[in-house]
Amino acid sequence: MQRRDLIVGGLAAGAGLAGCSPASQEAAPAASKQRASFRWTMYTTWPRNFPGLGSGAARLAETINTMSEGRLQVEVFGAGERVPAMEVFDAVSRGSAQMGHGAAYYWKGKSPAMPFFTALPFGMTADEMTAWLHWGGGMALWRELYRDFNLVPFDAGNTSAQMGGWFNKRINAVEDLDGLRMRIPGLGGDVMARLGVATVNIPGGELYQALSTGAIDAAEWVGPYNDLAFGFQKIAKYYYYPGWQEPGATLEAIVNKDAWDALPEDLQAIVDTACKAASHTMRAEINARNAEALRELREEHDVEILRFPDAVLDALHAKAGEVVEALAERDPFARKVWDAYRPFLQSIAESTRLNDSAQLGRRRLGT
Repeated sequence: MQRRDLIVGGLAAGAGLAGCSPASQEAAPAASKQRASFRWTMYTTWPRNFPGLGSGAARLAETINTMSEGRLQVEVFGAGERVPAMEVFDAVSRGSAQMGHGAAYYWKGKSPAMPFFTALPFGMTADEMTAWLHWGGGMALWRELYRDFNLVPFDAGNTSAQMGGWFNKRINAVEDLDGLRMRIPGLGGDVMARLGVATVNIPGGELYQALSTGAIDAAEWVGPYNDLAFGFQKIAKYYYYPGWQEPGATLEAIVNKDAWDALPEDLQAIVDTACKAASHTMRAEINARNAEALRELREEHDVEILRFPDAVLDALHAKAGEVVEALAERDPFARKVWDAYRPFLQSIAESTRLNDSAQLGRRRLGT
């Protein structure tokens, strides 16, 4: 090989390396990000491993850990272990934890629009809510709302239709609500307040003591499975349905926006998919266990399971309309969400009526 060939070849090789350098420099951080491992902390509003709710949060973390093959490890802390239940939102917002699990209506003091993303009184069922979030624009509105709090929300659980609550006296007429002290969160509490109920929103872990000591006269929690676990049947005799206040309560996972942006796309996809799986699995678990718990409450604990009188439900429905309209009037974003939520509900309610409701109104096979 001639000396000239060596020089030209060397220059060409150098030019080739120089030409690749910017791309290589750009690819290196991306490749490093793909290989990186992450450790997250999740704070929840539920007692650790509480049936359905706490166990659902733990299952979500376990799914992320497994699907990511350990590249994203999520450690779960129950309510009160690191922060009180009602401080989870702020803790994740400021980055003290990367992830949280709870319900959007707990944070209605942050924005009047929050309850739309858990449940509205006499609003969407669980199926309808999932449809609205993922196919009706609801999720985009939810993400827009939480952006100002440095959070990314996901639906990560659903309790299906809830019960109306535990009462220490019979509710025979609307007047029987006047003067009651009741734990009921979200817009359901605002509705009850319009009928003379003194409402409070306290964490689930404090409910038994409050009800047993007479600090409150009634409490709405979730449904038979979760309520049996708290032992409400020992301290309250009357168990009312339907759960007009939460016909299909969506639970949320919230992720700190900075922590989310630090994840590579494949881990973001894993978190998103794991949240969807958690929502499906929690709902299936609660529905199955509710049937067993309802039977136990009735047959082993002699709980009186009663339906709210029609006059009471009619009054609650009327007040619910007033509450939601007043909410939309005073807050522009709540108006924006309500103007999207209402037409979707009106549309899908007809489908639900012709299919699910009509089917459930008939005698079921084997019954």
